[in-house]
Amino acid sequence: MNNNIAVGIDLGTTFSAAAVVNQHGQPEIIPNSEGERLTPSAVFFDSDSIVVGQIAKDAAPGSPDQVVMFIKRQMGNPNWYYTHQQQRLSPPDISGLILAKIKQDIETVFGHPVPYAVITVPAYFDDDHRRATITAAELAGFKVLGLINEPTAAAIAFGVERSTGSETVLVYDLGGGTFDATLMRVEGKEIRILSTDGSHQLGGKDFDDALIRFAVEKFLQ
Repeated sequence: MNNNIAVGIDLGTTFSAAAVVNQHGQPEIIPNSEGERLTPSAVFFDSDSIVVGQIAKDAAPGSPDQVVMFIKRQMGNPNWYYTHQQQRLSPPDISGLILAKIKQDIETVFGHPVPYAVITVPAYFDDDHRRATITAAELAGFKVLGLINEPTAAAIAFGVERSTGSETVLVYDLGGGTFDATLMRVEGKEIRILSTDGSHQLGGKDFDDALIRFAVEKFLQ
């Protein structure tokens, strides 16, 4: 296999995943070291170690102050940091740890270094958000070939798989922590973005929080 292989990474708010185009020309998700297709975007800071993934997520209920989750919401925020062993870690630092775990798992599967990555980002990410994402990837050891908007990635898959004519397509991405919608024109393999908008403070986490608040209020009545 070509050692210059590039992987596609969905660096998500709640879960992240990596994929590669296989020998048949089809995208294939690469399992992590736990054998799962998705890696929780969670980091557990123990006293003498840092753990990323499912173990970190499982540790959150019992050690909430030692687990960082939903870091994607803080990307591009220069005022946010997490202190670990007297060191301030920025959002790119935390995201870099998640990407480093993904990179290590990928290289374990392939048996050689995987230096290149294309990373998806929300369509509404501005320059600060995008630069922070690139910094995180570089901290993990990746050379970033490009960033692609998440709805555009979905539209490309849509166009490749089934679109043969010209269509106006609405793509919405409602994730664990972010939401965006993009209206685009798909003409064969050509994609033209007509409009896009979204919120980085709206997702499954907010639905969960609203349900918890509702349950607590009912319980206290």
